[in-house]
Amino acid sequence: MNLMTAQSEKRAGEIGFRKTVGSFKKQLISQFLTESMLVSLLAFIVALGLSLLFLPFFNEIAEKTLQLPVLDISFWGIALLSILITSLIAGSYPAFYLSSFKPINALKGGFKSGKLASIPRKILVVFQYTISVVLVIATIIIYRQIEYAKDRPIGYDQNNIVAFALKEEKIDRHFDAIRQELIQSGMISEVAASDHYIGSIYTTNGGLEWRGKDPNMTDQFYTMRITPEFGNLIDWEITRGRDFSKEMKTDSTGFILNEAAVKYMGLEDPIGEKIGWADGEYHVIGVVGDMLNISPYDQVRPTFYVQQANRPWLLNAKIDPGVPASLAIEKIEEIYAKFEPSIPFDYKFLDQEYAKKFAFENRIGKLVSFFALLAIFISCLGLFALASFVTEQRTKEIGVRKVLRASVYSLWQMLSKDFAVLVLISCLIAVPVALHLMGRWLQKYEYSMEISWWIFGITLLAVVTFALLTVSYQAIKAARTNPTISLRNE
Repeated sequence: MNLMTAQSEKRAGEIGFRKTVGSFKKQLISQFLTESMLVSLLAFIVALGLSLLFLPFFNEIAEKTLQLPVLDISFWGIALLSILITSLIAGSYPAFYLSSFKPINALKGGFKSGKLASIPRKILVVFQYTISVVLVIATIIIYRQIEYAKDRPIGYDQNNIVAFALKEEKIDRHFDAIRQELIQSGMISEVAASDHYIGSIYTTNGGLEWRGKDPNMTDQFYTMRITPEFGNLIDWEITRGRDFSKEMKTDSTGFILNEAAVKYMGLEDPIGEKIGWADGEYHVIGVVGDMLNISPYDQVRPTFYVQQANRPWLLNAKIDPGVPASLAIEKIEEIYAKFEPSIPFDYKFLDQEYAKKFAFENRIGKLVSFFALLAIFISCLGLFALASFVTEQRTKEIGVRKVLRASVYSLWQMLSKDFAVLVLISCLIAVPVALHLMGRWLQKYEYSMEISWWIFGITLLAVVTFALLTVSYQAIKAARTNPTISLRNE
């Protein structure tokens, strides 16, 4: 729409001649809409080829299995409808605009559009660049939010820990034997059991009773059942009290709270506090620093850790740092086969499981960045073509200025400033839009970054630079042209 309108003066003679020899306005409208449809059809053919080429790459990024349903008749029906709608939208304004030229004005020397004629073209340029700037800002904020969460302290050591399950037998019957064999192998430094993967606690419990609890309070705690070696395995930080100990028989009714739980319960001195839970009474023996127990984007939830030997089903083994992981896994699998001979060995590295928590946001970031690059590329193409047209319109003016000793820089400045203004207007519109949209996106994360001003500054600088580089080629080319050629042609 933008380019066809921009080329209106070039086609003024053609339109004037056709009207003179008897062409009706509806025939001209039909011609321009047909041209638009042909362009849309060619674009669809190219797009279909590019889709087939890049669909595997897209599926890999988006973790999808999308396919083009080329054998489905409805697909082609929707495709033809899309071509038709695109053609009508893109060709409607130029068709009615160009067909309205008065033939006598066109044949006398070309249709000279007024100042208002360029407004639609400028609006389209501003609209395109506004979308581009919003997408660029969104891309930066998404990646910054991911890095912000990745840099967050998780409160424990997840490196070199491999987790695997014993499924057929109760773990309390074989835990000590498995642990002893693994440590004696010389490849494993510690083994502990738990009922969840570390960093992925989903069991919650309520109905706890403690001194000072509000009677109307509906409490909820994340719960993890562990063996005494667990704290040493993950190297958690005991901030008050002590860790679980095999030598302390009373620890079977002991609780270890995290700092979030202490604050949640309003306990000033939690060590030794009695807590009623289920059908028994427990006592707090220690407090650990807050550890991420679900998502790196959420706040740490109140959590208590308790020993219940008959409940944990997951073994966590810490590989000695000096041992290659592949050799350690082979040894673990060999020992595992003694206790679970009929079940294939299945294991997970905790650091890799933690990295998967960022997979969804990473996919969003990659997809948005591709769309942002595509939007900028399309905007620059439109700006490049529009700059070519404006430069051609001002050929005579440029020739006269060169004769009067205007420098290349002054001519470049003259031709570029109008486009720079349009891009700056786009940025002024895009910044509050992006701030609103991304602010709402960040609200769904409890642990989120603050949007910094430099994100907008870098984006604006980059977009304006790309726009000026796009325009500069045409501007410098026109400024370096021999003025005698342009003036002779005029």
